[in-house]
Amino acid sequence: MTDATAPVLSAPRTRRLPNRRRAFALAAGGALLLAAVVAAGLAVSSAAQATDFAAKNLAPSLAHPFGTDWMGRDMFLRTLAGLATSILVGLGAAVVSSLVALALAAVAALGPRWADGAVSWLTDLMMGIPHIVLLILISYALGKGFWGVTIGVALTHWPSLARILRAEILQCKSAGFVAVARQLGAGRAAIAVRHMLPYVLPQFVVGLVLLFPHAILHEAAITFLGFGLPPEMPAIGIILSESMGYLSAGLWWLAVFPGAALVICVMLFDAVGSSLRKLVDPARAQE
Repeated sequence: MTDATAPVLSAPRTRRLPNRRRAFALAAGGALLLAAVVAAGLAVSSAAQATDFAAKNLAPSLAHPFGTDWMGRDMFLRTLAGLATSILVGLGAAVVSSLVALALAAVAALGPRWADGAVSWLTDLMMGIPHIVLLILISYALGKGFWGVTIGVALTHWPSLARILRAEILQCKSAGFVAVARQLGAGRAAIAVRHMLPYVLPQFVVGLVLLFPHAILHEAAITFLGFGLPPEMPAIGIILSESMGYLSAGLWWLAVFPGAALVICVMLFDAVGSSLRKLVDPARAQE
């Protein structure tokens, strides 16, 4: 007699499609919302710097939803501009860092033994240095600013992902379908593109998703410490750093709304990444 509680390995098509459509809609909607935040932030970057000392230190209201600061600048516009800067820095750094991790993982797994040893040594070296200290040193050596922070974050966030991708590539390399493809005459490049790249794509997407919140939070952290973006550039780290001196005066909105907006932005990108994982990960394709 068949057990009615046996797990279903492949859900009916009528049940799979709504889930995939929902995941695609969530990923597309979240990506469009993030793009809209970036576009709006870039559009109001000039207005975010406008000062009006007659309207300084105003509490949140309909005219100023996030209130104003000690120079009369609208905190809603400053938060939008700061989010745009943080998203651009975080996204650029996460993409570059994940590509560096993929390249080094491929060299370590597919190259000669000395290449694997060199990449492993470099990975251990990077992970052995305090993360925030290395990030500050790289950013300071490159003159800080937008590119200094972006390059610094990109060069310090790849080791963990590189180890994961190296293990996945080695597992794929020893798989039976790769051995069959090799016996059929497929070259290394063809095997890497047709078999190994799709195999590690879900892990690559998940790694990219996990790198993004780390990137923007570390950007905000070193900017808060004064080693990141310049003070004249609107960024969440600068806004939070400047607000610390006014919290004791009761101007709580200077830190609460920008900090909450940054957290919501990180959570939104995480939702987009989780939806993308459901679409590209074969193990979760039936959900």
